[in-house]
Amino acid sequence: MDRSAFSCILWDVDGTIADASRGMFARLTTVLESFGRPTPTTDELALWMGPPMLESFQQRARMSTEEAQEALTRYRGLSSGEGYAASVDLYPGVPEIVRAVSAAGVPQSTASTKPEVQVRAILDHFGLLPEFTALSGARSGIEGQLDGKAFVVERALERLSAAGADVSRPVLIGDRHHDVDGGAEHNVPVIFVDWGFGLPEEAAGAIHHVMTPEELRALILR
Repeated sequence: MDRSAFSCILWDVDGTIADASRGMFARLTTVLESFGRPTPTTDELALWMGPPMLESFQQRARMSTEEAQEALTRYRGLSSGEGYAASVDLYPGVPEIVRAVSAAGVPQSTASTKPEVQVRAILDHFGLLPEFTALSGARSGIEGQLDGKAFVVERALERLSAAGADVSRPVLIGDRHHDVDGGAEHNVPVIFVDWGFGLPEEAAGAIHHVMTPEELRALILR
C-alpha cells in the first residue's frame, strides 16, 4: 500500500487539478468589454488564474472598488448561468493522483480561492468529491470577495482537523506564487506544479517544483 511523508494534502484547484480557462476567459472577456475595457490577450488572461477575482479586477483592469464588485457580480452571474463545471477540463494524470492519495488513507482538502460552491460542483461533476475529507474555498457573496490563499489554507486545516485528520505535516500543491505565499503564512510547504498558469519564477519558496503528474505522485506517495 502506498504511503506518504505528508499527513494531509491540500490542493489548489484552478491550474492544479482543473483547467477552467476556456469558460473563464470567455466570461472575463465579456465582462471586461461590458465595462469598455480592451479585449485582453490570452497571455493577459492567464495572469488572472489564481488570485482572488476581485483583486484582479482592481489591479489588472484598474477598476475602482465599486466597479470591481459589479464586475465580479456580472462574472459570477455568467458562471452560475452556464453551470460551474461547464468548459472545465481536468489535467491528465491528476485525478488518478487524487484517487491514489485517498486510497492510501491520506486526508485531502481543497484550498482554492474559487468560490467553494464552484469547487464542490467541479469535483462532484468529475466524481472526485468522495476523495476529499474536507473542502475549502472562498465564501459566497460579498464577504468572500477578498478571501485569499492564506484564508482558505487556514480553513482547510481547521476543517481537516475537525474531521479527525492529522494536520501536523501538511503540504499544499499549487501553481501560483499566491499558493507559496499563502502556505507560508501557516508554515505549510508547497509543491509547485508546472502545468498550471504560473511563471517559473513563481516557484521561488516552494519545497519542490515538479514538471509532470508522475513527478508529483513520486513525491507524495511512496
